[in-house]
Amino acid sequence: MPRRSPATVRRLERGVGTLASAAIARMDQVLPWYRAMPAENRSWVNLVAQAGVAAFVEWFRHPEASQAISADVFGTAPRDLTRTVTLQQTVELVRVVIEVVEEQIEQIAPGDEDAVREAVLRYSREIAFAAAQVYAEAAEARGAWDARLEALVVDALLRGEVDDSLRSRAAALGWGTHDSVVVVVGQAPDLEPEVVVDEIRRVARASRLDVLTGVQGDRLVAILGGTGDSVRATRHLVGQFGPGPVVIGPVVADLRSAGESAAAALAGLLAARGWPDAPRPVLAEDLLPERALSGDVVARERLVHDIYEPLRTTGPALVETLAAFLEQTGSLEATARALFVHPNTVRYRLRRVTEVCGYAPADPRQALVLRMALALGRLADAQGM
Repeated sequence: MPRRSPATVRRLERGVGTLASAAIARMDQVLPWYRAMPAENRSWVNLVAQAGVAAFVEWFRHPEASQAISADVFGTAPRDLTRTVTLQQTVELVRVVIEVVEEQIEQIAPGDEDAVREAVLRYSREIAFAAAQVYAEAAEARGAWDARLEALVVDALLRGEVDDSLRSRAAALGWGTHDSVVVVVGQAPDLEPEVVVDEIRRVARASRLDVLTGVQGDRLVAILGGTGDSVRATRHLVGQFGPGPVVIGPVVADLRSAGESAAAALAGLLAARGWPDAPRPVLAEDLLPERALSGDVVARERLVHDIYEPLRTTGPALVETLAAFLEQTGSLEATARALFVHPNTVRYRLRRVTEVCGYAPADPRQALVLRMALALGRLADAQGM
């Protein structure tokens, strides 16, 4: 290592203020982002630059000391500055300071230029490592805080505890403004929760979806924004869930209404074992019969109000024909004989059933939905509801 003369060290010590001022002036000249910063943040950056120059002089003064620079060089600035100044900008700042020092070498270290240049080279390497450490620690701290905040948001949505602060908390996590939100639930995979959440986020970013997610016990919850087609969107994420059903709640207008989607999805997850051959993912809407059997009051009301009552309001013919068709195991001729009508009349009425409520009696799965709606509707009539 080249010799470092005491005279050079003294000149460097006397020149700390001059070097720092020159570095700050150069930053203002060549770094547009620095000029655009608020005065308070700019003053913190200036302190960092001054601390960096002073640390270099100390580095040069004690060549026998450890050649590792602590992240304390950046300790003069608040950690929140890492949100304002990016790591790339910090690298630019360090480069400007080092360039200024190098330009002054011949004036402040005549005859000792090689020693100072080597010190600058080694110092710049170590200061870069120190900057990376600061940003890594800040990112880790932010990640831990974001994870806790996200867990609180997801938990509040599932419990239906929605207030004005919820949107601001979600926005702090990067959640945008969406006119369609859907909640997806399923079994959590046998992995660490942090790994599961990170994978969900990674896949969601690749699929251009906003997501809030969390692991609750053995359950994985994902809240998707801007989904459009909720089934297609969920297919991107379904591989990140554990074995078993993955249930999609109904699409709602915004995050404040996500509790409704979550309630339906959770009810569907509980009832899905009643339909082992259900698709994966499956809509909570398609699990109405199983949800009704498992005690879901909302599902029972949906079956009565969305299917039975519209059919009943058209007159007795559609309900009577549907009931007979289901009892005759889907036979048109047997239904016609039971009702003393022509088979074409049965066909017409069954088409009307589909037009009125959206379910086709000839489809086995949809026939189950219709049978359940008829049974619940008749019970409601009998109870005077």
